[in-house]
Amino acid sequence: MCIFCAIAEGQIPSKKILENDKFLAFYDINPQTKVHALVIPKEHSKDFNDVSPEVMAEMTTFIHEVVTKLGIKESGYRMITNIGVDGGQEVPHLHFHILAGEKLGKLV
Repeated sequence: MCIFCAIAEGQIPSKKILENDKFLAFYDINPQTKVHALVIPKEHSKDFNDVSPEVMAEMTTFIHEVVTKLGIKESGYRMITNIGVDGGQEVPHLHFHILAGEKLGKLV
């Protein structure tokens, strides 16, 4: 079982931000910004290439709820998902990093 599946099932504790029957948002244990949340589907999908458009549509609504709850919807945030080895993915479970709470530098 992957670490994010174990977190979703409550076998590994997390500092939850928001949860419903399909998705979980929690704070990253190694934050890279003042606000660093992770959003995962509870059902295992390896990465963005593996997830259905229907799940992504529901996840979009959930992420809107998360950024509203975090109070960063208006001030701005960066949302990142890494895909595969070359994309820097370390945990083979679809997850989005939400980075906020400070001015972020440009990537490109």
